[in-house]
Amino acid sequence: MTRTTTNTAYGIVALHILIWGALMALPHLLTGNQPLPPGALPGSFWLISSILHIGVFYLNAYVLFPRWLNKKYWWLYLLSIICVVAAVNYIKIGILAAFYPQVNIRGTAQMMIFFPVIVFLIASTIYRLVVDKIRYEKEQKERQAEQLAMELKFLRSQISPHFLFNVLTNLVSLARKKSDLMEPSLIMLSDLMRYMLYDSEVKKVPLEKEIAYLKSYIELQKLRFGDDTRIETVIDIAPDEEQLTIEPMLLIPFVENAFKHGIGWITDPWISIRLVVAENRLTFTVRNKFSVNGSDSKDANSGIGLANVGTRLKLLYPDQHILSVQTEADVFSTVLTLQLR
Repeated sequence: MTRTTTNTAYGIVALHILIWGALMALPHLLTGNQPLPPGALPGSFWLISSILHIGVFYLNAYVLFPRWLNKKYWWLYLLSIICVVAAVNYIKIGILAAFYPQVNIRGTAQMMIFFPVIVFLIASTIYRLVVDKIRYEKEQKERQAEQLAMELKFLRSQISPHFLFNVLTNLVSLARKKSDLMEPSLIMLSDLMRYMLYDSEVKKVPLEKEIAYLKSYIELQKLRFGDDTRIETVIDIAPDEEQLTIEPMLLIPFVENAFKHGIGWITDPWISIRLVVAENRLTFTVRNKFSVNGSDSKDANSGIGLANVGTRLKLLYPDQHILSVQTEADVFSTVLTLQLR
């Protein structure tokens, strides 16, 4: 049990004690030191009755109602309530006869003896219904949170292999060329893998880490393509904005998609990446030229990254993001506006 849960439980117990204490002190608070009128129920009897009523309250709330009030045993619940009411009133009459013979059990006194137990049973039933509703809503939220965590974990597990497959494809190309860039590429890949395996396991990472990861990926692609592809990168972020947090590996699918479909059999390929953070708002724009006749290297897994990031945004940043995907002539562009915290 966590400290917060323990404190909440103690708070509930303290609230119950406060309510019952006020109830037991009610006769004294109403009459003070004034003598009771003839035939009135003594304060000590009120105290004893209150203890009986409190017992009935919890007996119904935690035993009778949850166990027997259902379609199968409703009749048993009704029978038990009748028995409880009869038993409590029998005990109270016995106490009055034995210790308070001067009390005349008629009129108002009779109502004060028989009626309160019904009130406590009704209050107990309402209390049980409210408690069950709160518990049900809490369980529903916990299930939704667990389902969300599992779904996000699944989406991340898809992103990492997909990204790794693309990078390894790049390295295979360098290896075939026996390029001197193979070694620095492997070093950068190791940094990327470290981020993917360790840093991205947390719910949120500092924005500066995500940007560093993004830069490493872009540099890795530049090593592969060299001057064959124009790559323009603009990152504008104030120093005090770098400590903002973001969902890890949220931005890379946009850049990955641009490199996947913005190269290949394309004349004068180019990719533009612009990231601006101002007043806790991130604007991420990725644009690339693509082949309008579909001759670029699309495969069966095309679009996995963008589809996953769209789902993650809906789960993690509801009403806090705007994602725009547009195609104009031979230019594909994505613009993500995200409110950070």
